[in-house]
Amino acid sequence: MSDLATHLARLDGHLARFRETGILNLIDGRDAPSDGWFETRSPVDDSLIARVALGQAAQIDQAARAAKAAFPGWAAVGGTQRKAILHRIADLIEQRAEEIALCECWDTGQAWRFMSKAALRGAENFRFFADLAPGARDGQTLPTPTHMNYTSRHPIGPVGVITPWNTPFMLSTWKIAPALAAGCTVVHKPAELSPLTARLLAEICHDAGLPPGVLNLVNGMGEGAGRALTEHPAIRAIAFVGESRTGSAIMRQGAETLKRVHFELGGKNPVMVFEDADLDRALDAVVFMIYSLNVERCTSSSRLLVQESIAPAFLERLAGRVRRLNVGHPLDPGTEIGPLIDAGHMAKVLGYAATGRDEGATLVAGGNRLGKTGCYVAPTLFTDARPDMQIARQEVFGPFLTCMTFRDEAEALTIANDVAYGLAGYVWTDNLARALRVSDALEAGMIWVNSENVRHLPTPFGGVKASGIGRDGGDWSFDFYMETKNTALALGHHPIPKLGV
Repeated sequence: MSDLATHLARLDGHLARFRETGILNLIDGRDAPSDGWFETRSPVDDSLIARVALGQAAQIDQAARAAKAAFPGWAAVGGTQRKAILHRIADLIEQRAEEIALCECWDTGQAWRFMSKAALRGAENFRFFADLAPGARDGQTLPTPTHMNYTSRHPIGPVGVITPWNTPFMLSTWKIAPALAAGCTVVHKPAELSPLTARLLAEICHDAGLPPGVLNLVNGMGEGAGRALTEHPAIRAIAFVGESRTGSAIMRQGAETLKRVHFELGGKNPVMVFEDADLDRALDAVVFMIYSLNVERCTSSSRLLVQESIAPAFLERLAGRVRRLNVGHPLDPGTEIGPLIDAGHMAKVLGYAATGRDEGATLVAGGNRLGKTGCYVAPTLFTDARPDMQIARQEVFGPFLTCMTFRDEAEALTIANDVAYGLAGYVWTDNLARALRVSDALEAGMIWVNSENVRHLPTPFGGVKASGIGRDGGDWSFDFYMETKNTALALGHHPIPKLGV
């Protein structure tokens, strides 16, 4: 039996129970069906995966009340005990990693070669924040001549986590693990286009011994369950990953209850290749960071800026690589690019290809749908683009690279910074002084020099401008999920001003 056939057979076994019962909400440790249902379908062939319980305001209210009731008990659990539970969650993720990856591929269209690692990355996220849990509440000592000031941190309360349809399992763990480590309780609303692995994560957390009500799962649509979550008075904060426009809506919806927000939003990230760069490694990075994970990720380098002196040869080599990319079934280990998430998103990506042609850019590769079944799009490459074109300014979120050239460092920075987004930037040069200058001048929250996106979990992750608010990673995650308290302890007797004497 081939690897693809083996994967399909195992997937069928994992999905059997969901075909019977549907994908249910999990509230206060119990299955919680809703009055209605919606469907999740595979972008591979549009086949029905399962019915999904349609959460509305009533289910969000039930989940928020459960999270509020569970919060005092969970917040009082010691950091060492929270650490042990989170490590058990990581253990179970690793035990079910194949199931998670297979379901993720089928629900999202992401290729097995990436999702098989993303499930294990989720376990790594839980282990990382588990180890930080014992010291999560530690603060500082700030003495003065008259007082000993000391700070402490305390979990903010029940929080809402809204996650996207791209690599949903890994991104859910990236938000939920630090919330639990901090002592918060959670209501999780996953994207309606990829709800399957959110249910698996909720089951794993329950099986690992997480108390009822600490993690609650409610599926539904943005205007139903999502809006009810962002407006609910029991929810103290919202962590959201998704589009910038949706982030603006969430901020408005949460304003009435003064919710704290953390947004990881869109990007139109530049990769800048200077003439003195290691061009072989730069080419590898350019291809990987725009055509891996179906380019359905916020940190993809979707704008290529190449110095004029090397552009013709570099772009010719790039075009050859793009044309050789393997588009295929996501469960085939040889596949590099799978289908996009759904027909609507496929139409959006193809629409940008038409826009690029209309604007006068040169279509070198792709720009078309592949086959008549599934949401497959040929890897697309445009050259001769101008910075004012829509394809150079707007987030496409698909296998779509827009290329421009620059004369010198100043022009490269002008082009790179002239967009609404500011999530990440990639700089390729062997000149250390230039690397430092350009990194300092780029309007982005994260810069990688002579590297693709290699994450180190203790470092801050987040963007500027329309790319987000706040930072994830290491102690920065706890800054969002916790409140800081200062206590001033008087040292001996000091004069107190007398009034009314």
